[in-house]
Amino acid sequence: MTQVAVCGPATATDTEIAHARRVGELLAERGATVLCGGGGGVMAAVAAGARSRAGLVIGVRPDDGTAPGPTADVTVTVATNLGQARNAVLVWSADAVIAVGGSWGTLSEVALAMRRGGVPVVVLGGWRVVDADGGPVAGPVSVATPEEAVHLALPPGQSAAPVAR
Repeated sequence: MTQVAVCGPATATDTEIAHARRVGELLAERGATVLCGGGGGVMAAVAAGARSRAGLVIGVRPDDGTAPGPTADVTVTVATNLGQARNAVLVWSADAVIAVGGSWGTLSEVALAMRRGGVPVVVLGGWRVVDADGGPVAGPVSVATPEEAVHLALPPGQSAAPVAR
């Protein structure tokens, strides 16, 4: 089964929440497993969207799993006790990465996914990486809608088999 990491801030805007929920719905409808941080904001919204479509959601937590968190819609929790280093676990476990919105943690996930290479990295309404002249840096693809984000992460006709790890 294809695993897509969806990253984003725990403190998210209403638009980011709506986009994340729709991304979760679309990924579940395509049969992808959703990976997220298992917290609030974008993470909770993508989990709720995926679960509303009977999707599988794995929350990769930064703590030991005992801290309270809005993880009601996460199917399985992986407690890493790694703090923000869990971001590497999250993106290395994914066949594609979608970042919704932006925070410093989200930026680290985008950067780690780009350093990993070989997986689609899509940014929806968040960080845009530009060079000194303001031109886009090759790498993460910026999109405007959840549908575009999922289309780039899971091209039409892609089987449920993983892309590559």
